[in-house]
Amino acid sequence: MRIKNNNIQPLKSKFQAILFGICFFFIGISANAQCAMCRAALAGDSNIKKAEAVNNGIVYLMVIPYLLVAVIGILIYRMYQSKKKKDN
Repeated sequence: MRIKNNNIQPLKSKFQAILFGICFFFIGISANAQCAMCRAALAGDSNIKKAEAVNNGIVYLMVIPYLLVAVIGILIYRMYQSKKKKDN
């Protein structure tokens, strides 16, 4: 016998609202991803374009693992939901 708990829905919506707020907050933050070595090597007014290119490359490389984790998380969530529908 399976007992349904209706108290989970408000917690789920609160969690989604908090997650949305955190994501919305971090979208507006500008990423400054240069390490100290890169910054020292590219310091100065003459290397502005190179510094921007290095910074963009670092941010690009940093995004790929997060996307992979997100895709895997979505796949696991869908598998869980389909299993839950089969059980009902």
